[in-house]
Amino acid sequence: MGIMNQISFIERYLPTYLNGAITTIELSIIGVILGFTLGVILALMKISKLKIFNILSSVYIEIVRGTPMLVQIMIVYFGLKKIIPEQFTLLTAPMFLCALSISLNSAAYIAEIIRSGISSVDYGQMEAARSLGLNEKQAMRKIIMPQAIKNILPALVNEFITLIKESSITYTVGVGELMYAGKSISSGTFELVRPFIFTACIYFIMTFSLSKAMGRLERRLAND
Repeated sequence: MGIMNQISFIERYLPTYLNGAITTIELSIIGVILGFTLGVILALMKISKLKIFNILSSVYIEIVRGTPMLVQIMIVYFGLKKIIPEQFTLLTAPMFLCALSISLNSAAYIAEIIRSGISSVDYGQMEAARSLGLNEKQAMRKIIMPQAIKNILPALVNEFITLIKESSITYTVGVGELMYAGKSISSGTFELVRPFIFTACIYFIMTFSLSKAMGRLERRLAND
């Protein structure tokens, strides 16, 4: 009876969980892509010879890393809703604002990951590239960054996994991700434990699968 009850519960609410999981993955992918782009810019600013770039990047990174993501989401979500005119419905949508918040948060951590990756590449690589006629930007793009990315791939994967889990707090502003799905099911069934157990299982499946897949990729890259 207990097993049949669990199967019935899964069959009934699986579509809701899957829709929430898809939204969670979408938020995380957007967060990593935009966060990586901004993170590269911040990392290059931090190692720049221009003092002002270094200061601006350091201030941004320290502020973001020193405050909770939930607070950042509230500031971006409600702050931009006040600034952006209502007719721009896409820019005021909860999904967009939360994805932007996650991206801005992720950028600070990815910037430090990239900076450490660049620092791990022997400076002789830059000198060798310059001696071959490449300027500093070309050397960074063609020689240093590819090696740095390979070195920091595990850390980037960990950041992606972290985003999958931390995106759960976006349910507080009404984004229909996995945690929101679990809470909705809990409210509809008046159960306080079982819906969240299944929510936790789906989170684990996503993060464990990603971790294993990336582990294979790392081993393949190490053998190249």
